[in-house]
Amino acid sequence: MSRTLTDKTILMSGGSRGIGLAIALRAAADGANVVLLAKTAEPHPKLQGTIYTAAEEIEEVGGKALPVVGDVRVDSDVRNAVTQAAERFGGIDIVINNASAIDLTGSEHIDMKRYDLMQDINTRGTFLLSRSAVPHLRNADNPHILTLSPPLNLAPHWPGAHLAYTLAKYGMSLCTLGLAHEFAKDGIAANSLWPRTLIDTAAVRNILGGADQARTPQIVADAAYAILTRDSRQCTGQLLIDDEVLAEEGTTDLRHYRAAEGEADLKLDIFLDA
Repeated sequence: MSRTLTDKTILMSGGSRGIGLAIALRAAADGANVVLLAKTAEPHPKLQGTIYTAAEEIEEVGGKALPVVGDVRVDSDVRNAVTQAAERFGGIDIVINNASAIDLTGSEHIDMKRYDLMQDINTRGTFLLSRSAVPHLRNADNPHILTLSPPLNLAPHWPGAHLAYTLAKYGMSLCTLGLAHEFAKDGIAANSLWPRTLIDTAAVRNILGGADQARTPQIVADAAYAILTRDSRQCTGQLLIDDEVLAEEGTTDLRHYRAAEGEADLKLDIFLDA
């Protein structure tokens, strides 16, 4: 791919590990600047990596990193991250809404604190971080907002399985559609990206106990890279799937993305029907 993210400044929520970090490292390999807004200043007993170890990895592969400890739910923390990004790197070219909370408990039993947490991080956090960066995105050459959220599959079995989580994730996707329309005149793209299959992250391993039916985070990182290097006025308002994005770029052999050797069938990710 001849397109590049060299010298582009990315503001990402989360990114200490998993898919977010993979996206950051793919961009950093071009020499991008990556600003991470995340709470993980201290190591977690079950989750590898902090905002500082992520920053070290970003710089090791050729990018510039700015770790900003903060919470995407807190207005002042988001304003601080936007301000620091603009002051350090002269602007913001890309926003990636990566931070997300998950709880698949059914409606009758979910604790409302968990419901509120998902709404605040997923939907509100996406809305807040995106809109806060708009004044800087307007001045960028090829501005993008990319949100890690699913297609709006309205088949009733998805909200029926875990309504609270579905509301929070679909809220992120609605942000994509609304932002794309509202800021089309400014040339600011807004898209969502979702994996076809389970992705081998700490969360998946903790919940499902293995990666035999998963792909690596690199497939999402490569798809994100493809989206973020497209013309923002031509690629916007879409709810995209990783392997479809790669197919459009000419990559159809996905065997190297498998997280484990063997012939186990890959498992479709949530919100995707066969």
